[in-house]
This record gives sequence, structure tokens and C-alpha cells, in this order.
Amino acid sequence: MSDYCISVENITKKYRLGQLDSAGDGLRHRLERGVRSLFTSPQTLFANNKAKESSEFLALQDVSFQVKTGEVLGIIGRNGAGKSTLLKILSRITPPTSGQIRVRGRIASLLEVGTGFHPELTGRENIFLNGAILGMSRAEVKSKFDEIVAFAEIEKFLDTPVKRYSSGMYVRLAFAVAAHLEPEILIIDEVLAVGDVQFQKKCLGRMNHVARTDGRTVLFVSHNMGAINTLCNKAVLLRSGQVQAIGPTGEIAMQYLATSGLSASEISLTNKVNKNPAITVIGGRLENKATGASEFAYGDDLAVMLKIQVNEPLTYGVEFFLKDGLGVPIGFCPSDIQNGLSFTSKPGVFIHHCTLPAIPLAEGRYSLDIMISKPLVTAHEEIESAFVFDVESTVFPGTVRRISQQNGYGAIVLKVTFDQPIPDTSSPIDEREIVRQATG
Repeated sequence: MSDYCISVENITKKYRLGQLDSAGDGLRHRLERGVRSLFTSPQTLFANNKAKESSEFLALQDVSFQVKTGEVLGIIGRNGAGKSTLLKILSRITPPTSGQIRVRGRIASLLEVGTGFHPELTGRENIFLNGAILGMSRAEVKSKFDEIVAFAEIEKFLDTPVKRYSSGMYVRLAFAVAAHLEPEILIIDEVLAVGDVQFQKKCLGRMNHVARTDGRTVLFVSHNMGAINTLCNKAVLLRSGQVQAIGPTGEIAMQYLATSGLSASEISLTNKVNKNPAITVIGGRLENKATGASEFAYGDDLAVMLKIQVNEPLTYGVEFFLKDGLGVPIGFCPSDIQNGLSFTSKPGVFIHHCTLPAIPLAEGRYSLDIMISKPLVTAHEEIESAFVFDVESTVFPGTVRRISQQNGYGAIVLKVTFDQPIPDTSSPIDEREIVRQATG
């Protein structure tokens, strides 16, 4: 383990579901269960044991991987894949059912908003308390105190009990403490979603500094594939409590998105957030305008059909947000700004047809978010990843180069026109001097 600060070997975590899990393991609980069993029939005991076996849930199963010192590891997977359970085991909040973990170095964990904070203590007191929990001396904490307060932006509330803090203030202070007290290993769960956009950028910048400049190890869980791809040089993909893949971040992120199970043609309303019951999207389809199929290549027109139900008279616009395979926005298509077009409608069900023409997309997976809005005012409804589609291999005539997101070329293949080179006659060229320089 000379080059590794974390080694995870065949970790399994088993939980019992239902009331059986609430029974304690202390002496009193064991005596109670023993006395109760004297008055229980063998048939009932057998049935209870069978129910106990069936109620077991494997949150993690035979998970193994290693993390090198100074490495930034992303842990990704769908909800319920076991990401948070794994981090809690690594942070020694809960023990594994079986398996072994070797950790070399001091760990700081940020798994929930305000982890380790005492609500009755002030922000100042909690900074020193968290430092002590992490094994820092008072002098070490004091040397970093001003940086922590400045980063968290809580100067005015420093001597206020943290129970009066908002969730944003909580997470700012918690992250500032964890990131500035110089642990060898920093473990961060999806807590940055609580902060605003500006603070999220600030946190990502700090994590990048911790990893790249300070050379510390970072384990980062997030559903934001853009952040994972930017920060992490390696990723682990979890699925149903098992390691599905380990490798370079770009490849693992693409594999995760490719197995999302979303249809490339029919609209998905799973991630719909309706803010105005007066209007809602009830159906839709994405297809290749030229062929009518759900297969796309470089430069194809995308045809979108939306079925919208209007429940009371109102004016609205339709906006599309195009994202690449990592969830990074790469295009914005609003009906009301670009075309000066918004729709005034009476109650009923209406069908919209629109075309996104000749988008020069590289090979890879893409998604379209949809927003129904009151133009320039507010959103009526938002649908994340309403359509997910793939652009097939992009190889141009006369070449063999494959232009793909995964190869690091980016999502857009720009059309460039080159003229044939012409001699520059503005300054004479001394051919003898060129030969002399070339031969030394």
C-alpha cells in the first residue's frame, strides 16, 4: 500500500429492513428477546427467522478499489447505488458487515449539511470544535481561522449560534472548515447542491486547489458530470451496490450516461417540475427530420414535437437547452428571443412542431432540457433531460479521424474554410540564410 492512501477490499454492507432493524444489541435487548422466545412457538420462531432473512438489504456487495495519494476520485451512480453508504464506511461513521479498509492519513468528511456542528455553539466555537475532532491543535486551527471565515462569508454571524444559520450558511461554514484544516484525505458527498451557483464555483475552485496544488486526496460524489469531469482524473461507477466500472473519468461518465435507460425518441417526463398548473407538457417526440428515425449524424436537423395542455388563457414561450454527454450546456434555443415568437393560447391541448437545424455535433450522447416560460419573466414548467439522443460516428469524407466527445474534441465540430496558401512577397526571403539556420 506504499502508493495508496485508501485500499478497499471486498466491502459488503448489509441492513435489515423494517422493525427488526430497530432492535438493539445491548444486554437489555438480548435478555428481552431471550425471555420472549420462551413463550414463542417453534413455528413462530421459524417464521420470524424467515422474515428476518427476507428483510435483509445489501447496500454494498464486494466493493474493491484503491486510491493513490494525491488522486481525485469521482464516485458516480444512480440514487440508491450505494455511494453515500460507501462514504460513511470510509469516514468510519458506520462499520462494514464484512471486508476490510486500510486508510493512511487524516480524513475530513463533508457528508451532510452541518456535519459535526453543535447547534447551540457559535460559528467561531464550531470551527475550533471541528478542528479538534479532526485532530488539529488550537494553534493550527487559529492559523487557518481567518481564511475559513473569509471563505464561508459569515463574518457578521460568527458569534451567532449555528442553529440560527440558514442551510446555505451551514454548508458554507462546513465546507470551509473541512477544506482549510488540511486533512490528508477530503471526502465530499453531494452537499454542494445546497449552495448557490457562485458558492458552488468557489467550492470547486477550492477542491481543485486542494488536489492540484496541495497534493491531497479527494473523494467526490456528485450527479454533476461536468464537475466530476473537471475535478477528477479517475472515477468509480456503482450500480446496485457493486462496482460496475473503474477508469478514466471521461470514459466512466460516458458509460454511466449511456446506461441511463432513457429513450432517444419519446419524451421523458420523469424530471418534470411544474410551477404553474395552468400549463403542462403531456407528451413529445424527437426525431431526425430527414428520415423520421431516432438516429442522428453530424449536421442532421432535429425535429421536435411537443404536446402541451393549457388549462387557462396565458402567454408562454418554449425554450430548449442542449447539453453534452457530461451535462454541460452547449446551446440555448428560445422561441421568444431568437424568433420574437411567444404563444397566446386559450384552454385546450396543442401540438408544437419545431426544428433545430443542422447542429454540427460530434459523436456522443446529448440531451435536451425544456422550459415552458412566461417570456423574460418566470418559468411555468421545467423538464430536465426531456430528450436524450446519440449522434453516431462522425467521420468526414477523405479522412479516417473519428470526431468524438470521448476523445476530448468537445461537442461541436466547427466548419472552417481554408484558402490555399499564397506566397508572401512583402519581404524577400534569403534562401541561403534559411539553409544556414537549418544546418546550424
